[in-house]
Amino acid sequence: MSTDQDLVTDGLLTHPYAVYDRLRDTAPVHRVTGPDGSPAWLVTRYDDVREALANPLLSLDKRHALPGGYKGFALPPALDANLLNMDPPDHTRIRRLVGRAFTTRRVEQLRAPIRRTADHLLDALGAHGGTDLIAAYAAPLPITVICDLLGVPDGHRRDFRAWTDVLVAPDPARPQAAKEAVVAMLGFFTQLLADKRKEPADDLLSDLIAVRDESGSKGNDRAGSDRAGSDRLSEDELMSLAFLILFAGYENTVQLIGTAVLALLQHPDQLAALRADPTRLPAAVEEFVRYDGPALLAIRRFPLEDVTISDVTVPAGETVLLSLAAANRDPRRFPDADRFDLGRDATGHLALGHGIHYCLGAPLARLETEIALAALLERLPDLKLDGDPGDLRWRPSLRARGLLALPVTY
Repeated sequence: MSTDQDLVTDGLLTHPYAVYDRLRDTAPVHRVTGPDGSPAWLVTRYDDVREALANPLLSLDKRHALPGGYKGFALPPALDANLLNMDPPDHTRIRRLVGRAFTTRRVEQLRAPIRRTADHLLDALGAHGGTDLIAAYAAPLPITVICDLLGVPDGHRRDFRAWTDVLVAPDPARPQAAKEAVVAMLGFFTQLLADKRKEPADDLLSDLIAVRDESGSKGNDRAGSDRAGSDRLSEDELMSLAFLILFAGYENTVQLIGTAVLALLQHPDQLAALRADPTRLPAAVEEFVRYDGPALLAIRRFPLEDVTISDVTVPAGETVLLSLAAANRDPRRFPDADRFDLGRDATGHLALGHGIHYCLGAPLARLETEIALAALLERLPDLKLDGDPGDLRWRPSLRARGLLALPVTY
């Protein structure tokens, strides 16, 4: 074990993979100062991260955290009762309720609507010119898809993108912005649920409201007094689930599309190979997500008892941060791991998690990325990066990996 390390000042915001390379070799389980200045343990080797992701002794429930440790987003109860803060049996119950909407077979039915959305966005760009591909394509595609799935009206989609950006990468110069975004989102979801109750539609949110209301528990339960032993949702769980689906369904996919396009533009040989054989796209998505996935860290965890990770004992209740990005670049698991190679067998990557907390929306994220890239390859054959790659700006976030903008010509 080494001394505490400040991840913000040590370069993780600007050069994450270089920092992770160093830590994997010198201190694979490392005491760090977390994003909010509180202590945590950072785990960086593939085998350790994979084992920890599936370890039932590492809880997601913040009630098991010691005072003063890093706990992640500070959200009100109505948004915090979600899968990212739950262990079984509550996690199992809620995941079963919503999981049917995200099976590979159900998601595949969205292929044609997603492609129509992609073509519509590319139509708006015109046949040639220049644009910020994040703002014009990578961001509006997933927000449109997830909002259509949930049944969110068009007029609120731009607001939700802005609120999400504030939460993922808080601006130190605007300390109140995150709180204001949370208040705005709470009001938005409260009104959205009320509107859906008045006028249900053929969408996922209306279905979840029906599950909640038809359970016979319309009382004032908030955090879930009606949880145990049935397929039911408390009101807080319902709102938190809607928040999580919309937040994660947008956030992860926009970043993945952006970094995938950048990787291709920076590796013209790989881009040419994919253009020559687009049937390789589904397998290519696995390398995109391994090489530069949207989440640097998994959701923080709290040991229920002292646990040993790579010969380091982490006391019960302290915060554990599992680096998905570091694990996916571990040469012990992926030879020449820093090389982008669409011919590589990237299966087994941890970018979308592992174990019971494996990303619920993984099939949708994969399909959206595949379709987004297929449309780009077909419609914009001369796509090029506009400017020096060194000038690209990345989100100032220790959790999420994503471009602020991706200027291109076509």
